[in-house]
Amino acid sequence: MSFGLLALYKPYHHLLSGSQELCCSQIPSLSLCPTLSHLHRNMRGFSFRSLTFILFIVFLVWSASFDTCIARRGKHWRQSRSNSASLTKKKGKSHGNSHHHHHSGVSKPKTPSHKAPAPPPPVPKEKPPKPSPPQKGSTTFNVLDFGAKGNGKSDDTKAFQAAWAAACKVVASMLIVPAEYVFLVGPISFSGQYCKANIVFQLDGTIIAPTNSNAWGRGLLQWLEFTKLVGTTIQGKGTIDGSGSVWWQDYPFEDPIDNESELVIPLNNTVQQHPPMPIRNELKGKMPSIKPTALRFYGSFNVTVTGITIQNSPQCHLKFDNCVGVLVHDMRVSSPGDSPNTDGIHLQNSKDVLIHSIDLACGDDCVSIQTGCTNVYIHDVNCGPGHGISIGSLGKDGTKACVSNITVRDVVIHGTMTGVRIKTWQGGSGSVQGVLFSNIQVSEVQLPIVIDQFYCDKSKCKNQTSAVALSGITYEKIRGTYTVKPVHFACSDALPCIDVSLTTIELKPPQEQYHLYDPFCWQTFGELKTPTTPPISCLQIGKPSGNHPQKDYDTC
Repeated sequence: MSFGLLALYKPYHHLLSGSQELCCSQIPSLSLCPTLSHLHRNMRGFSFRSLTFILFIVFLVWSASFDTCIARRGKHWRQSRSNSASLTKKKGKSHGNSHHHHHSGVSKPKTPSHKAPAPPPPVPKEKPPKPSPPQKGSTTFNVLDFGAKGNGKSDDTKAFQAAWAAACKVVASMLIVPAEYVFLVGPISFSGQYCKANIVFQLDGTIIAPTNSNAWGRGLLQWLEFTKLVGTTIQGKGTIDGSGSVWWQDYPFEDPIDNESELVIPLNNTVQQHPPMPIRNELKGKMPSIKPTALRFYGSFNVTVTGITIQNSPQCHLKFDNCVGVLVHDMRVSSPGDSPNTDGIHLQNSKDVLIHSIDLACGDDCVSIQTGCTNVYIHDVNCGPGHGISIGSLGKDGTKACVSNITVRDVVIHGTMTGVRIKTWQGGSGSVQGVLFSNIQVSEVQLPIVIDQFYCDKSKCKNQTSAVALSGITYEKIRGTYTVKPVHFACSDALPCIDVSLTTIELKPPQEQYHLYDPFCWQTFGELKTPTTPPISCLQIGKPSGNHPQKDYDTC
């Protein structure tokens, strides 16, 4: 070859000898690459003109494919190569011939990416977990989870203490006493001095008191006590059973009797002074003389009791001492009418109290309102048996008593010793003022209306001049039947009762032919706003002449 031909040949010689290495591996579908290799091996058999023509053709082919080769060496070259090989392998394995998926011999473009990971194997379906009971939550505490047995025989006191200790640490927590269990619980105090607010005591089961005297020591004033709490609620459909029959048979040897029984017994010989009590059958030794209240709140704010039943308390059933903001509704108290001193609800030093929609059957006052109570509203109460709804007794042992703004209305009282009454001791001081008894329906009540400022639960009490002053007492719409005496007003000689108002009083014996006792009044002043049945002519109209003004120690 001439020098010019060699100069032209050398770059194409490089192409011919390396084109397969350079491009054929990158363009597997290019059919000219084997031909170029064949021509390179047989170059010497062609003429110069033929060689020039062939080189020209090769130059055109090389020029067309050069850009493609350069592009495949770009930044995605290795990735594309890997991807193409992967796609080709998949198609060949899965579908065989590739012409089923393209028309021009070129695969559809794919977005360059790493090989996608295989999808995870399907997770076998598990059985859905059983829903956790509410007591398992972070704010509910079931006594069963703290070791309570609930069989009525094992002592569950420690379990209740532990559950309370846990609930006490959580705001708006709930302590659960589940239904269909009977829990034997000894004397216990649910103390709240360091507890969070708004704890709910959800009582759906039954709590019973021990009948073994060893559980009580020398005697306690309360069985279940809630102290220094804020916003606490006791609710549910459960029962608190005080097992009181083991205490009651000691009556009447150590217990005082209600003074009004002295007004009844001489007049009605059918009344038993000391009715028989249940026989002791589970007692392991004599019970202490101090009888406990079943459920007591002390020093608490905004407390509620609703739904539950309290029955057979050794003494008072439900008591509120030094509480502000009390709500009791839709609950029940149940004890025999001859159970001694078993008041239904006892209020002392408490204010802003609302009691409504409850049934009270007991052996003493259905509701007892003691000193230090103000702003008490009671309505829609069913009372009986028992001793009616009472303010007092007040002023015992020369103490000062202050009671004001008391309303009792829309109440049914049946089969009780008294209906609505105020009772104070001689020798006391203080005052009772602003009391309304309205729309009271009585049925076979022995003494429907009573004021007694000579109250005494002992065999004998000495006469004293000082007294708790009574004023602003209103009775309206008191209707029904009585079996002994319709009205009994016995007020202090030193401080007569004043501003006693009577409106629409209609009281009759169950049978007209009965000869019962007339209304009685002593040192009672006020007015009759309407005629009464029977006529209460003993009430003195107006103010007492020479009435001694209240002294400083009488005012509240």
